[in-house]
Amino acid sequence: MPDLSCDLLGLRLKNPIILASGVIGTSATLLLRAAQAGAGAVSAKSCSFSAREGHSNPVTIDWGHGVLNAIGLSNPGAGKEVHLLTEARRLLDPLGVPLIASIFGGTVEEFGKVASIIARAEPHLIEVNISCPNVGDEFGTPFAATCESAAAVIAAVKAATSIPIAAKLAPNVPNIGRIAAAVVEAGADAITAVNSMPGMVINAQAHKPVLSNRTGGISGPALKPIALRCVSEIANAVDVPIIGTGGVSNGTDAAEMLMAGATAIGVGSAIWYRGVDALGDIAYELQSFMAAEGYADLRALRGLANR
Repeated sequence: MPDLSCDLLGLRLKNPIILASGVIGTSATLLLRAAQAGAGAVSAKSCSFSAREGHSNPVTIDWGHGVLNAIGLSNPGAGKEVHLLTEARRLLDPLGVPLIASIFGGTVEEFGKVASIIARAEPHLIEVNISCPNVGDEFGTPFAATCESAAAVIAAVKAATSIPIAAKLAPNVPNIGRIAAAVVEAGADAITAVNSMPGMVINAQAHKPVLSNRTGGISGPALKPIALRCVSEIANAVDVPIIGTGGVSNGTDAAEMLMAGATAIGVGSAIWYRGVDALGDIAYELQSFMAAEGYADLRALRGLANR
């Protein structure tokens, strides 16, 4: 059978399937469950300096073509997250499954503070979610929207920790390749692409948006074409590992993400549709696809669509 193992910044993954941040990574036992289900690596839910309650219900809806969610980045705060991550490492290390922490902040300085706290738990990688609004900006523009603000956050995190970092980029920008180049120049060791796409679902009978927050992030199948385009553009712009995330629901989707240039593959909404076993099932389906098409390993697939 084809070899699914891959190298991610010196981390050896048994397969390229990574539990994406924000799905079930809210406790050490759930992260362990994802690893046992077959994930090559797992990501915890994003955390901030202070605790956040998030938005009131309803916060998630399956609208027929994907999932729309506005959870509101609820989390217990970095201080408590350290304990979760420390316990997660204790459970995951015997399985050889790397742990990825995820952080966000409202200001550039806050990102650095959160990174320094989370580093105490020694995750293998810190994913920097720069798609959240910049509260110091007059218009609340997300950090990922410009090269300058994205690079400033990455530089602050890089100065705060020696742990490798991945910049999680937003899809709704004019030129994601330029932003990827800016964060890599600022010190990002890898890129996660992409975060969810802003959208809205309206209840026509009630004549109002379904979610309490009005808008939310589109994920699932509807996001895949956008994610593939973003990963391809990033792969052509920078030479760092890419965790391709967005709409991967089966093994063929995973193969497409690799062909776009991804090193590894983030899986999130597929768990909504297929359960946590989707992580291992997608890896198996990817391997079956590779065997049927004659690919010996992931390197034979990677970047094929960009040639």
